[in-house]
Amino acid sequence: MSTLTPVHARLSSTTREERLLSFEGRYRQQQLARRTWTLLYGALFAAALIGSVNVSDFSVPGLVKGLPMAWNYIAGTLPTLTVENFFGDLADWYWGLRFWTRLLLETILMGFVGTVLGGILALALCFFASRNLVQSQGIYFAARRMLEFCRTVPELVFAMIFVFAFGLGPFAGVLAIAIHTAGSLGKLFAEVNENVDPGPIEGVRAAGGNWAMIVRLGVVPQALPNYASYLLLRFEINVRGASALGIVGAGGIGQELYVAIRQFEYTDISAIMLMLILTTSVIDISCEAIRHRLIGHDLTQRA
Repeated sequence: MSTLTPVHARLSSTTREERLLSFEGRYRQQQLARRTWTLLYGALFAAALIGSVNVSDFSVPGLVKGLPMAWNYIAGTLPTLTVENFFGDLADWYWGLRFWTRLLLETILMGFVGTVLGGILALALCFFASRNLVQSQGIYFAARRMLEFCRTVPELVFAMIFVFAFGLGPFAGVLAIAIHTAGSLGKLFAEVNENVDPGPIEGVRAAGGNWAMIVRLGVVPQALPNYASYLLLRFEINVRGASALGIVGAGGIGQELYVAIRQFEYTDISAIMLMLILTTSVIDISCEAIRHRLIGHDLTQRA
């Protein structure tokens, strides 16, 4: 067993001290760089927040003053329900229940059809907008810009264009929802594609598979649960959005809600809004159950 001479021992000790000092120096540099970037990001956030407050005229006193007025408006839409004549008052409140239910069903179907059409378009475009699947920068750039256009233009603008082109009715709302959904889901689907495990993709490519096989065998099986989850979430959003498209004549219960607001039928406003809230809650609970089923988690077997 060899032993170190005093000279070698001193050299070894010096080397360890130099390495320790070098490590501590690099650590301090990294800490300093991290703190510098944190301060920079914090300053940028503070500047953006201050600028946003100034541009939006946000005012805490104005908020405090306006909240009671907003509550007064909400309270004004609520009906008077008495114990003695509860069912009669309830019938007066929901005098148009049959008509509103038909419009609400129309709104749900608008959101459903628009989600399905938009999901199909998003699925067709998302693979061309995934950096790990497309080698051509031109195709990738064009697909990304197309998705940006579809989701940047508001649904109300699309709805007004289609109402002018196809006339009043739910068809214009379905098209507006489908295009906006395609842009939003296309981006989400593309990000899911870029985050999949590259192993299956390389395996299909090494076996001689073409681009379509890579997508079908290497990407879709991994990304399909996320596709379904985002699609269900978008359906919930679209049902809510479809209720607002009636403002521009795109059909659904939103059109009746807009008429009630313009004619100051306050109790009708609260009745329709309550139906929309309950519908959205039911859809949310149903979609949550379906999502858990798709990803393999039974809600009845929670830990």
